[in-house]
Amino acid sequence: MITKFTSPFRLIRFFNSLSSSSSICFCETLDFGVRKKTSMAEEVAENVNAVPVSEDELYGFKRSEMYSGTLAGSVGPYGRHVFLCYKSHETWLPRVETEGLPQRFAKLFKDRKADFAVETKLTVCGGGGESDGDVLIFPEMVRYKAIQDTDVDAFVEDVLVKGKTWTSGIQEELTGSFVFVCAHGSRDKRCGVCGPVLMEKFEQEISSRGLSDKIFVLPCSHIGGHKYAGNLIVFSPDSAGNVSGHWYGYVTPDDVPAMLDQHIAKGEIIQNLSRGQMRLRPEGEEAEKEDEHKIPNGNSAMVEEREPVEQKGFTGGCCQGANGVSCCQEQAAEPVKKEGCMKLNWLKSMGKEEVLLGAAVVSAVATVAVAYSIYRRSG
Repeated sequence: MITKFTSPFRLIRFFNSLSSSSSICFCETLDFGVRKKTSMAEEVAENVNAVPVSEDELYGFKRSEMYSGTLAGSVGPYGRHVFLCYKSHETWLPRVETEGLPQRFAKLFKDRKADFAVETKLTVCGGGGESDGDVLIFPEMVRYKAIQDTDVDAFVEDVLVKGKTWTSGIQEELTGSFVFVCAHGSRDKRCGVCGPVLMEKFEQEISSRGLSDKIFVLPCSHIGGHKYAGNLIVFSPDSAGNVSGHWYGYVTPDDVPAMLDQHIAKGEIIQNLSRGQMRLRPEGEEAEKEDEHKIPNGNSAMVEEREPVEQKGFTGGCCQGANGVSCCQEQAAEPVKKEGCMKLNWLKSMGKEEVLLGAAVVSAVATVAVAYSIYRRSG
């Protein structure tokens, strides 16, 4: 007989069946004086079932929703992307735009959106130390250093609205390629699990290629489409020197070498992971078309993508709008027009003279009918 102590309160004894023809082993568990017998197979199965599912299977690259969505067309048109460097991504609030410098920028983006020459997105990226307050703008490939809270109004007015050079601060030209990986874990666990792993893999592959001074990887806040994690945006010049942000989804560590060797080195898009790229809205396209193929965002001020809300017969939709404006509102279904109301509307549509003429005709017919009835009775 084997005696095993598993805790101060539990005693488990293993022993063979008394029957010489049986090879079944039993264990006896004693809990506070309560005795129960179970077979060893049942005990092992119980322990196996108690093992929790791994984070990777729930939120990481092995989760069931991987590759289940349509990536193409999930990025709407826009012509400029502004990244605000702010603290470590590990300290960001779920709504990072509700505090400090991001809050100030987000409010101005909401208030001045109509004044921007091109549609502009605002996203927070990893900062910390001296880089806090730096603003990176693409495709212009420029960095403005250490923007303070008191500078934001003038900066947005001069640089983003009027397109002028910011003379009140330090401006630097950006060179090389930039990869922004969504790692906003407090916002969505999937990005929190996938993002840091992707960044680590990028750093390893970049270092092994000796490109640490040419390719830069930064964490960024939610960009839309949690379900597509790992999400990232690559800003890299093509053979002609033109820079355009390209969005990717469902990226795994195994895809990182191709991102470096195919997209960044050769300018070749990895089609099966492509969500789309920075592009201007086609001329004449209606403003309402902007959200036709977007991703649910939930980030009210980060100017992100969202999915179309299917409306069948409608009752009222709910989605998070860009620039701090939510389009969620109570909307009543369109009333059904009843027959009586339709007749009334028809009468209202007639002119005054037409109504009077109709009434006169009806009165004349009635008079003739009455006279004819009296005539018949007197005859």
